[in-house]
Amino acid sequence: MGQNTVIVVLGASGNLAAKKLGQHRRGLLSDKLKIVGFDLTRMSDDDFIKHIKSCVDQSSPELEDHLKAFCERCSYITINQDAGDESFVDLRKRMESFIEGDETQNRHFYMALPPNIYVAVSEQLRRNCYAEKGDSQIIIEKPFGHDLESSVELHKKLEPNWKESEIFRVDHYLGKEMVKNIMTLRFGNPMFGAIWDCNHIDNIQISMTENIGTEGRGGYFDDVGIIRDVMQNHLMQLLALTTMERPGSFSAEDLRQEKARVLRLVPPLETKHTLTGQYIKSPDGKHPGYKDDDDVPKDSRCATFCTSVAYVRNGRWEGVPFILKSGKALNESKTEIRIQLKDTTDAMLKDTKHNQLIIRIQPDEAVRLKMNAKMPGYELRTIETELDLLYQQTVENPDIPEAYEALLLDAFDRDYSESVSEQELEASWKIFTPLLHELEGHKDIKPAEYAYGSQGPDGLEDFVASYQLQK
Repeated sequence: MGQNTVIVVLGASGNLAAKKLGQHRRGLLSDKLKIVGFDLTRMSDDDFIKHIKSCVDQSSPELEDHLKAFCERCSYITINQDAGDESFVDLRKRMESFIEGDETQNRHFYMALPPNIYVAVSEQLRRNCYAEKGDSQIIIEKPFGHDLESSVELHKKLEPNWKESEIFRVDHYLGKEMVKNIMTLRFGNPMFGAIWDCNHIDNIQISMTENIGTEGRGGYFDDVGIIRDVMQNHLMQLLALTTMERPGSFSAEDLRQEKARVLRLVPPLETKHTLTGQYIKSPDGKHPGYKDDDDVPKDSRCATFCTSVAYVRNGRWEGVPFILKSGKALNESKTEIRIQLKDTTDAMLKDTKHNQLIIRIQPDEAVRLKMNAKMPGYELRTIETELDLLYQQTVENPDIPEAYEALLLDAFDRDYSESVSEQELEASWKIFTPLLHELEGHKDIKPAEYAYGSQGPDGLEDFVASYQLQK
């Protein structure tokens, strides 16, 4: 960030926005950087700084020093909702006050706002705050639409004012350290590249589970559901990184093209390959069920759990099932990619287990390889062993950045390799929209109940096993 740069946080009074912003203080200490909070909540500059400090970690003198230097670059503008463009004109004047004469200034607008006002706010920004000399960029977060049609419509409405190269779409999973490691693991180790196909792999499980429920967000979640909240975005990005061909380079253009290309090869998901669920209260009664939330309709059919099987129609992955699973109020919080290889022949060795490569995204970032070895002793017997790369044990004092810290620094540097492209969005919505419409359009399709804290609905184990090699 060597140039004059302004980061405007729209929706800055929210705790989440302040926390995300505060996470980036280590990388945002350029003398030419300014941060402006912009929101309806009436606050002074000092109030805004106190708000940021209340939301971020100050557990060490170093972090405290970083935060102090960071806050010196922060100011705030209260939006007058009844004054039309007036507040946006004030914002432009504030940004202009940071430079002298005709100096170049880059402007980044981080929209920590409800998606239904993205278009209206982006129009006001383009009309009043677009940089005449320098780059301008809007940064938006999911959901990017409700289905394929609404996603395409959102893009069309943004497109007249903002080019694709000026829109950074945040999927925070792309900022996670182990997600970034997938490409290094695949393309930096020939032993994995040699087996990365349908000749050696039986199935791949991609899962993201949480041990908490909607926790007061039931009213919002009921309009979204687990498929839109997690599977259409986070799990599709993990699927794309796992299955794409090697890009020509790791540039944003090449990387995003390969991800979009492989997602286009995934046919729409079908209900016959899908199991949905909705959690009820825990057996001990300590945790309420989904419909116990006052904001959730008592007849809600919203899925809080879903597992579905996808296929990639190309030579590399022909016939390999990709078992996608996500859910709330389960027995554990975990995100991982589990690659199960085909078995060896039993001609020489008996009782061997299938090899598995496990990429643990969170918690406790790790790569594990399950393999067969000889049991110590006189007889030729096999046991399953595990090679384990646990980041916290292998790398001394690993400095693993927060996902949002990594992503927003990329956005501010205009590195779009971890921004979701419009082509990726369209391809992923084509995979899920028919399934969503069928599940929501047929009242006779109801999610199976499962207890809070359980592994999921009855029949889940048999459902998953039907797509796996059994041994």
